[in-house]
Amino acid sequence: MLACQVPFSKKVKEHNLDLERRSIDTLQINLGKRCNLACLHCHVEAGPKRTEDMTEETASRIIELLNKSESIKTLDITGGAPEINAHFKDFVRAAHAKGIESIDRCNLTIFYEDGFEDLPEFLAEHKVRVVASLPCYSKDNVDAQRGGGVFDRSITGLQWLNKLGYGKPGTGLMLDLVYNPLGATLPPEEKQLEAQYKKELKELFDIEFQNLFAITNMPIKRFLHYLDREEKTAEYMQLLLDNFNPSAAENVMCKDMISVGWTGELFDCDFNQMLEMPLGKKKRNIWDIDSFDALASEPISLANHCYGCTAGAGSSCTGTVA
Repeated sequence: MLACQVPFSKKVKEHNLDLERRSIDTLQINLGKRCNLACLHCHVEAGPKRTEDMTEETASRIIELLNKSESIKTLDITGGAPEINAHFKDFVRAAHAKGIESIDRCNLTIFYEDGFEDLPEFLAEHKVRVVASLPCYSKDNVDAQRGGGVFDRSITGLQWLNKLGYGKPGTGLMLDLVYNPLGATLPPEEKQLEAQYKKELKELFDIEFQNLFAITNMPIKRFLHYLDREEKTAEYMQLLLDNFNPSAAENVMCKDMISVGWTGELFDCDFNQMLEMPLGKKKRNIWDIDSFDALASEPISLANHCYGCTAGAGSSCTGTVA
């Protein structure tokens, strides 16, 4: 377990917090760890050399359960670069047919890989909400975190989406950006940072978008390796502990969602998935259940990395929560 002076479970009890699942309105699926990038902050440790990839059998079963659900309103599709998976478009089409909002957690550079040239138009046609990672509006900072040339391709990708109507008022095409700190710090105030992003991207590149999500770097996997190399792990965990916010803890994303891994196993969130902490502390997969909706009564698995979601203004896949 990640070391911390006060275990997260104890901190929750100190504040008499209710961290029980309320419902399941969001289904998040991780299609695998294959990606055309290998970002320093990636909690999935995705990259070009990874081979983990969801099969047709698993994808079909998830779609079957999705179609049976009465509570799920959002299908949140992630990876890796989720678009690399052969069944990405099947998920989008299934959600669109059922009237469920689908989210593509997109790195933008995938548009320029062979075979994905039609992807922006496909996303627009099915009104997919694009949540795109852009950890800074500075080229040097982005390339340092995500690799050389990523910033330029990200900017042209955003401009491409804008031309299709993404980020524009009245089109119904939502374009959100994601900010991650470059190091062992908490994100700045989200709305102030969003205003700064909008000003800079509009003036420099004529780019528009709806929302900026400021997400705390989770002390697991690749970012934890960075902390260990820099000998900052204890310091970062203390920072998260010192900034624990009970209000943020009351609104953590796992209270309303279920996460499904590329093999079909069930988890509370994508972070627990990467740590192989099963939902309800009991290893199960999509073939063991008859309904996603019935999982709303399952307890949430907690550990010290959960401080990353509850520090400061809090952090979720849609930004701050407090």
